[in-house]
Amino acid sequence: MDFFKTLYQNRKLAMQLGRNDFKNRFANTSLGTIWGFAQPFVFMLTYVIVFQYILKTGSSGKYPYVVWFLPGMAMWMFCSDAILNSSSSIRNYSYLVKKVVFPVDIIPVISITSSSFIGMFLIYIATMVSVAYGYFPNILNIIYIVFCAFCFIIALTRFTSALTTVVPDFSQLLTIIIQLCMWFTPIIWNLDMLEGIVCILFKVFPFTYLVEGFRQAFISNSTIITEHFGLYSIIFWVITILMFLWGNSVFKRNKKDFADVL
Repeated sequence: MDFFKTLYQNRKLAMQLGRNDFKNRFANTSLGTIWGFAQPFVFMLTYVIVFQYILKTGSSGKYPYVVWFLPGMAMWMFCSDAILNSSSSIRNYSYLVKKVVFPVDIIPVISITSSSFIGMFLIYIATMVSVAYGYFPNILNIIYIVFCAFCFIIALTRFTSALTTVVPDFSQLLTIIIQLCMWFTPIIWNLDMLEGIVCILFKVFPFTYLVEGFRQAFISNSTIITEHFGLYSIIFWVITILMFLWGNSVFKRNKKDFADVL
């Protein structure tokens, strides 16, 4: 497809601009990019303190709460940050759209690349903490879920980036939707709390697949990837592919209007 061809041809440009985008987020601060890593790290640490030591939650079952919680939260923070940033990326890079002959298709990927620096840092922290507790990850599982996350984010943001460009108010709605998705995704609560059809409905939610799938790399009682002969894996990829085809169609139809609305 044209998108993948354009992305491949401009992969080095996307990586370079992604690094620059990450640095520019904190260019006006004394500590620079350190804030990019410190803020989400403190956020995750706060959740661990509140839920493990203050509320004394038992969502982790027989596993240490920090081992159960950190992988899921790391994956969620990467996904949410990448989705929100890439959805508003075309407006943020309006000067490239209006004044320069530039491959507009790769602009959302630039923001995804920028967010991946923090995401990979959080995944690294979750891995090191789990190893410290004696839980060694399945590396192939991690690689697979990270690949799934990138594919899903690209598929979703083909639609959201186009819609946010044409309808600016959608960015505010998207922020609310992402906040709701956090609470409907089993990040701080356990899927074992649900039963029957309700549990199945939550398992077909793509964010649940990513969060629970990443946990599966560290703890053995999360089996969403292989459950029911890979049924939820098939559902995830069907949703992702259909979402990409739809989002790509919307993006291509509206791309010619981006310069006019910016």
